[in-house]
Amino acid sequence: MQYSTKEWESICRRCGKCCLVKLEDEETGEVYYTNVVCKYFDEETMSCSVYEKRTTLVPECLKLDVNNVEKIHWMPKTCAYRQLFEKTSSPIKTTIKGRCVKETDVNMDDIEDYIVDWDDL
Repeated sequence: MQYSTKEWESICRRCGKCCLVKLEDEETGEVYYTNVVCKYFDEETMSCSVYEKRTTLVPECLKLDVNNVEKIHWMPKTCAYRQLFEKTSSPIKTTIKGRCVKETDVNMDDIEDYIVDWDDL
């Protein structure tokens, strides 16, 4: 399927879940979400404050497109992009608003203490 940039961007529900810091078990490949969010995440707009420069400023931030979204196993199951490719749906829009803490306010040596088990991830 072909999407214009505007069409592709409009798929996003602005939940912010992809901006959460995630940890991956190197042995099992299992991904754990934390309630720690990227320092560039703007909770008011529910979007990246440096969106156009995000992959330069945060090299591990991936630019999703139609060619790679289905391969990114850490995307939340409620992500609209993931649901588009898995042909599933979630009628409930949940966000991280009010449930996260900025990475600048956290000692990253203690990041494992922030792992969450939210049903909507």
